[in-house]
Amino acid sequence: MKIISYNVNGIRAASTKNFFGWLQATDADMVCLQEVKALPVQIPEIIALIEQLGYHHYWFPAEKKGYSGVAILTKIKPNHIEFGCGEEWIDKEGRILRADFNDFSLMSLYMPSGSSGDERQVKKYEFMRFFDMYIGELRKEIPNLIVSGDYNICHTAIDIHNPKSNANSSGFLPEEREWMQLFLDNGFIDTFRHFNKDPHHYTWWSYRAGSRGKNLGWRIDYHLATEPMENRLKNVRILPDAIHSDHCPVLLEID
Repeated sequence: MKIISYNVNGIRAASTKNFFGWLQATDADMVCLQEVKALPVQIPEIIALIEQLGYHHYWFPAEKKGYSGVAILTKIKPNHIEFGCGEEWIDKEGRILRADFNDFSLMSLYMPSGSSGDERQVKKYEFMRFFDMYIGELRKEIPNLIVSGDYNICHTAIDIHNPKSNANSSGFLPEEREWMQLFLDNGFIDTFRHFNKDPHHYTWWSYRAGSRGKNLGWRIDYHLATEPMENRLKNVRILPDAIHSDHCPVLLEID
């Protein structure tokens, strides 16, 4: 089974760059999208393409138009879809969507960025505290869980191109990195690092200064799987040649 996570930075913009031709070629079973930046009613042509490819599709957009929003596309019909997390401000921003299947659940996550200023960094910390508690409770009900998406955090120094100059940058702050470590220590597997310990693998690049061509990036997109899923993990690949966004997709293969 192939599961893709991809921050598309606007599904409409991505669709003009042959996103759906690429998606068809991947033959992915499930796709978690972040930053879709659209309501389904705004994109009937895109919805039609998704259905032609054989996907059931579920959307949780932000209330603010052209902002945030997550989606899940799946060729296997879920038993249940959970829209949001019950925390009002987070749900208004369209950041959490979950699909429950027979033997595991898949979540599409878009964690806030703090890069626009102190106010949003405070909201990011608030999200992180809430998410810890939320996932802790959810795992009591759903032990087999994959949380896929844009965490807006580089975990370790090998996950960012210049750790020294970015030491005070949102996304690589000590508090954020510590949170990620504790999250993993509490029973999650960073599936990419489970298979690959090498540096210079990134999932996001600034549009400035030719960063992508020089591979000056950040690894902020993850498939995190609960420990009971470990024996089902088969492979994880970052796909930097897919250029529909300032992010690139991450492909997880499981049994």
